Amino acid sequence: MAGLSTAYHLQRRGRRALVVESEDRVGGTAASSSRRGFVFDKTGHLLHLHTPYGRSLVLSLLRGNLRVLERDAWIHLRGRAARYPFQANTYGLPEAVRADCLAGFLEQVYRPGRPLGARPSFAAWSLRRFGSGICRHFMSPYNRKLWGLPLTRLTADWQGRFVPAPEPREVLAGALLDQTKGFGYNAVFRYPRRGGSQALADALAARLEPGTVRLGARATRVDLEEGRAQVSGLGEVRFERLVNTMPLPEFLDISGPWPAALRAARRRLRHAGVWCLNLALDRPERTGRHWTYFPEPRYPFYRVGAYSNFSAAVAPAGTSSYYVEVSRPGGARVDLKALERRVLDGLRDCGVLERGDRILVKEWLPIPCGYVLYDFQREPALKVIFRELGRRRVESIGRYGAWKYSFMEEALLDGKACAERLAGG
Repeated sequence: MAGLSTAYHLQRRGRRALVVESEDRVGGTAASSSRRGFVFDKTGHLLHLHTPYGRSLVLSLLRGNLRVLERDAWIHLRGRAARYPFQANTYGLPEAVRADCLAGFLEQVYRPGRPLGARPSFAAWSLRRFGSGICRHFMSPYNRKLWGLPLTRLTADWQGRFVPAPEPREVLAGALLDQTKGFGYNAVFRYPRRGGSQALADALAARLEPGTVRLGARATRVDLEEGRAQVSGLGEVRFERLVNTMPLPEFLDISGPWPAALRAARRRLRHAGVWCLNLALDRPERTGRHWTYFPEPRYPFYRVGAYSNFSAAVAPAGTSSYYVEVSRPGGARVDLKALERRVLDGLRDCGVLERGDRILVKEWLPIPCGYVLYDFQREPALKVIFRELGRRRVESIGRYGAWKYSFMEEALLDGKACAERLAGG
């Protein structure tokens, strides 16, 4: 999305660009696929529009092909369901869990102890912000499962807009009653009526001049000193400026030449892979929920979402479709048969799969680079890397090119800002 946006905004300024895409469709991790009448994304890809320009751009691209939805997200814990975010919604959980969470939170409010340092770990930040109970029951196990690292090794740099921080009165209210207030950046979101997340990528690509995008074209080697790239299907491509949106370590591995300091910094970049199991069932989805978080270790997955609750058009009438997300360390080998057994057993245990359900489609979709890890090595490594990229006049943008945690609107805005820099303001 960031690369398409760059080309689109350059075109509006009268500049030419070539976008090389290794897959057979545009969109990257925001692409979709179709199987037996079902449209599957690469896990849930939702549109969170927070800026006037981002909103106007997406609305102009998708025109009437867009739904506005109020988030219906939950946490599954101890066999019970609580609304998301957990820290503001412990109502409905066992009394002992609610009491533990509330006591720990109030203790931090009224007896906070020593101040946090300049760059606390995510573990320390969470404990200070939410208290021991909320951390014990949700923040620690869920984030340990998602990121795959002890939370003492992660910074709190990523959490700003992604981890809601309710006020004390809201935490108290959410423990005593069913609080339906929306919290966080995704309380309201948008999703295409037809075509899944692919619809946005296709609409943006359709605005580009013919020949701008080349599919099935993988960059295999980039010589930055000579301004030449080897691209499968195209051969040698010469360029004036280069914009990278592929995962930053992969780009550094195929490009260069690089000094030893940059190569050492590249080795310090870490990520988690996501293994997505897309499922389709022969019955409608019964809860109406958009997605559910699973913090307990007994479940191998950390989140399960229902595509068919985003839009009825992504699944045939009378059926339902889901994505099941499992996190593994980047580069780890996965025994899919064993993992699938555990996943299906877990889905039956929590009630997503019911007795007698017939699975119409079952498809594993690996996302080798799913989440950038915000460990304490990330920031100093990026300083070295981006200083050298700047010296070579290389732009590296988007969620993976900039090596950050972000969403689709930000990718579109990254492309716009990049085009403005390339075009001179």
